[in-house]
Order: sequence, then structure tokens, then C-alpha cells
Amino acid sequence: MFWHKRHKRMLAFEESLNDEWDRDAGMREVPLGDSSFFYLGLAIAAIAIAVAVQIIILGMNGAYYDVRASANAKQSKTISAPRGIIYDRNGMVLADNKAAFAAILDPREFLENKNIQTSTLAAIQNIFSISSDDVWLLVNQGSADDFATPIVLSENVSQNQLVNLQALNLPAIIIKGDFERDYPAGLAFSTVLGYTGRVNGNDIKKNPQLGNSDFIGKTGLELFYNDAMQGIPGVSIAFRNAQGSILTEEVKSQPTIGKALHLTIDGKLQSYFYSRLKSGLSVLGRRIGAGIVMNPQTGEVLSLVNLPGFDNNAFSKSGNATEVQNLLSSSDEPLFDRAISGLYNPGSTIKPLVAVAALHDGVINSTRQIFSPGYLMVPNPYNSSAPSRYLDWKYQGNVDVYSAIAQSSDVYFYIVGGGSPAMSTPLLNDISDYGISGLGISRLYGWWKEFNLGTLTGIDMPGEGVGFLPTPDWKKKKMGTSWLLGDTYNVSIGQGDLLLTPIQLLNYIDAIANGGMIYQPFLNASSSPKIVKDLSSLLPEIKEAQKGMRATVTSPAGTAHTMNDLPFSVCAKTGSAQIKNNSQENAFFVGYAPCDNPQIAILVLIENSRDGSLNAVPVAKDVLNWYYENRIKTKK
Repeated sequence: MFWHKRHKRMLAFEESLNDEWDRDAGMREVPLGDSSFFYLGLAIAAIAIAVAVQIIILGMNGAYYDVRASANAKQSKTISAPRGIIYDRNGMVLADNKAAFAAILDPREFLENKNIQTSTLAAIQNIFSISSDDVWLLVNQGSADDFATPIVLSENVSQNQLVNLQALNLPAIIIKGDFERDYPAGLAFSTVLGYTGRVNGNDIKKNPQLGNSDFIGKTGLELFYNDAMQGIPGVSIAFRNAQGSILTEEVKSQPTIGKALHLTIDGKLQSYFYSRLKSGLSVLGRRIGAGIVMNPQTGEVLSLVNLPGFDNNAFSKSGNATEVQNLLSSSDEPLFDRAISGLYNPGSTIKPLVAVAALHDGVINSTRQIFSPGYLMVPNPYNSSAPSRYLDWKYQGNVDVYSAIAQSSDVYFYIVGGGSPAMSTPLLNDISDYGISGLGISRLYGWWKEFNLGTLTGIDMPGEGVGFLPTPDWKKKKMGTSWLLGDTYNVSIGQGDLLLTPIQLLNYIDAIANGGMIYQPFLNASSSPKIVKDLSSLLPEIKEAQKGMRATVTSPAGTAHTMNDLPFSVCAKTGSAQIKNNSQENAFFVGYAPCDNPQIAILVLIENSRDGSLNAVPVAKDVLNWYYENRIKTKK
């Protein structure tokens, strides 16, 4: 009874509280509808789906995140591999490697550790004289692609710089053991060897596997054989903790030195040829020339000279920016490989080829003589009283194919190339040689191609020039005018628009020397001789051209008669090519020796000579004599 009364009093009390709450809050309990539970369930389901999708994505990309985590925990570094050494044919070192230290900025460390940025920038400014703005520019440029790519601050850290950096102990600046290319043989080998340099943006686009700190060949043989000489870098891995500090470092693979390159170049011959050509140019007050020596029996290049030369070491070492800029901007273009890439009128050095062609096609025989009073008069179809006058370089008299080559008669080759002029004017009465039809431009073009002119020789050097062989169609399209007889006369003596590279020119002379075999020139001694074309069917005509080239030296009227006192037989052809509206003249000499069993063929080019081909002959004579005394004579 007591409990019951007490319970009724408690219920009455709760009801009174409910009435108070209702009055104070103005609220009343109402039942929840079904929609509330629906939306709650929908939200829970959405969250569950999102979590499930994320779990699936993480599972599908587990390998990716594993790599990311691994990359954060360890960092791979390359260990530079030394490039292959370059030797001449006798084992003389032409390009070597020297140990060096490079200063590298680690942009990851620099960007992530802001506490060291000020001190790092100050050190770079003080030690390497690189401003803070320039450093940030390099960092921002690099981080646009990959902020982990190292930035080279200096390619050759000096001893003092190394001590200062080690004392500062800056974590963002890494001192990396590296190799510096060294060229101990001097300027004589500059163009043929080329040089190396740090990669640039274009290099990386061509080969994305390259890094900013890599060295590659830029020109010459360094470029052509870069892949073989590059070597294989080693790999070291640094393990880091969560704060980025290096815990341990281990070498995964050691670097492998690049493949050595043994050349056909004769180092001592190269040095002598360079110094002799340089002294010859100096006497003339000239600076630009080129020279090539080949073995006409194989296609081996024994010497490849360009003047002026340059110091290859300027490009492989830091701190030479001014010298490099001067080389790049020089009007003499010392980096240009004239022997391989230069385009020149061959002048009279083309005449042995024209002689072979004219004899083979029956335009003329070896005994037929043509008279040259020192000029050739050609009727003017528009004005009979004003004939065109084509000059010979001197009075020649009656010349056959031998004396025409030896004395370099222009009138002879005008006529066998373009034909006799018409007898329509009494001004031509001093010319008695009529009825010769001449080869004409179409056949000349075919013979140029037959000897592989206007075609890449395939020499293992970058940037070889193709040359240019003019045709009537080309002239019509280019100039809007027809091909004239005078155009044929000009190209018949190596003038006009006919352009060859020196290596093409000497390569065709090689075929005259060896009896008709055109070889592919090469500088890599590991290569084998390769016959590009066999013209031995022309041997009877080639022998006649050989006689003319021998007479160039033996005949008192020969243009290279001063060579007749050499201790071995020499066959030669000189040439002068007028350029720049006849205001300048390039001098050529081509020849080979001994004539009966050629072991050496040589080309000498002097740009803007004083006395035409006469300036090239003394240089060629001395080089030939050196080769006899130091190479041929010593074998006997």
C-alpha cells in the first residue's frame, strides 16, 4: 500500500514536469517518420561505397604507391663512367679522361628544407659567383619537369672550392666524382676529334634517358661514336629515414668505361700537316685552309686537317665561357669542318674526270691536239660583233690530253666539255679546232654521278656535305633562264655552280690513283675497306688520265713541276677556283704517290690564296716528302 501510493505520487510529479517542459519549450514529442530513417540509411550507404571504392583503388594501384614509398625511402644516384679513350693508328692517345669533381645542387633537399636555403644560396654566391636569382631560375626550370633532377653548379671544382664546401657541410650541395675530357694532342686534332659537353634540353628530348649532369659528344668523332664511347654509369642507392636524412648508402653496380676508339689517323703526320699548312698560310697572310691524306687502296683517312684549329679543352672545362663564345662567334668559323662539310668549286682538279669521260665517249682521242692561244671566242647569237671571250690562264699552244692535264689548259677542256664554237664570225679565225661535239651538260652530269660526286661518301663523321651538281632544269627553276653553252664551259673546268666537298674531291682522285675503285672513306680502324663502286672497266681511260697527272710533275710546263725532285714518283693536279665575283681565288692541290703503287693521296686547300694553285703546291710537296722519309723509306 505504501509502494502504491508512493508510485502514484512519482507519476504525478513526472506529469507535472512534462507540463512545465511543454510550456517552457513550446515543444511536444512527436513520432519519427519513415523518411528520416531512409535518408540516414542513404548517407551511411554512400559513405560505405566511398570507403569501398577507395579500398579498391588503393588495391589496384598498390604497386604505384609501393614505388612512391620506396622512392621516398631510397634515392638512386648515378656514378659517372669514363668515356672511351681515342687513339691514333699507332697507339698515341688523342683523347683521354681526367678525374674531376662536380658541384651538384640537390633541388629536392633544397626545396624541402627551407631552413638551409639562405645559407645554401649565400655559399653558391660566394664560391661559384652564381647569384640567388640565377639559382632560383635553375631550380624553377628543373622543377617544372622533375624537381629531383640535379643541377650542375660547377663542372670542375677547384681544390679551394672543394675545401670551402666541405667546411660548410651543406646538405643540398653534393660533390660528385666526375671525369673531364682531356685532349693532349693539341689544336691539330681539334676538328676531327670534336669535343664533349653537358647535355642541353634538345639532347634530353632526343634521348630522355640522359640526365642534366651527363656529358655527351657534341661534334666530330666524339659525336659520331658517342654511343660506343659513352660507357655505362654505375648506380648507388642512398636509404633515407622519414625526415630525409641518409641512413646508409650502397653501390648496386660499378661504372663501365666506354669502348676505346682506335683511328686510322696517323698522329705524327696529322701534327706535321697541320703545322706545315699553318706556316704556309701565315706566309701568305691567310688563316683558312684544309687538308686530307688518304690511303687510296683502302679508303683509310690518314690525316684530316682544318685551319684555324681550336682548343677542344675549352669546351670540356668550366670557366671558359668567354673563350667558347669567341670561338662560336669568330668569322673564321674554327668549329666548321671544311674538309667534310665545306662546298667549293673544284677548279681544274675536275679535269682528269672530264678527260676520262671524253676519252671513253669518243669525244676525243689521246693524240688529238687542240690549239689554245690563251682564250676561246664564242659567237654571240644576239650580237655577232660582240662574241664572248672565255679565257685560258695563259697561252698553251697545241695540247693533247696529257699536256692539257699537265698544263691545265682551259680551252682544251672548254671544247671537250662543251664542244667547238660555231664558225660564224671572222673573229674566230685563230681557232682551228672545229667539229668536236663535246660531252654536253647531260653527259657531264652523268659522269659526275658515275664518280659519286654530289653524293655522300659515307665517311664516319657528322655533318658531311652533299655538294651540288647543276642542271638545265635547276637553272630554269632557280633563275628562270635557259642553260647556255657558257655554263657548260664553266663547269667543264670546275667553275660555275659545280660544288664539291674536299672529301668527295679526293675520293674521286683515289679512284684515278687505284685504277677505278671508289672506297668509302673511314676513320675507325676497326672498320674494313668497303668498295662503293667498281669503275675498273674504265681502266684504259684512267691510265691516260694518270699519264697526264704524272706529266703535271715531270713536264717543265707542268703546274707542279717543282715536285719533280721528290725521292718518289708523284702524280698531281692543281686547281684554282675564282669566287666572290672573281675577287678571290681558292687554291687546290690533289695528287698521289708513288704513281705505280699509290700509298698516299693528298689534298691541300687554301682559301683566298694569293697566287692560285701555286700556293698549295709547296705545302703538298713538304707533306709528301715527310711521308716518304718517315713512313715509306723506313719500311724498306
